[in-house]
Amino acid sequence: MKFTDLTKLLIAALMAASFALTGCDNDGPMEEAGEEIDEAAENVEDSVEDAADDVEDEIDG
Repeated sequence: MKFTDLTKLLIAALMAASFALTGCDNDGPMEEAGEEIDEAAENVEDSVEDAADDVEDEIDG
């Protein structure tokens, strides 16, 4: 069986893609830090919304 250049290129591309996808399983320190920042921002947003609701309740009540 003779491999053409295109076949070799296709095999190499598939192998590279599989290695790239395998590497995505582990979160690096920067990705973990980014997720923690996102979570902290969501917590702040929730706290601000709760405080705004409390102020609105005091004004209405």
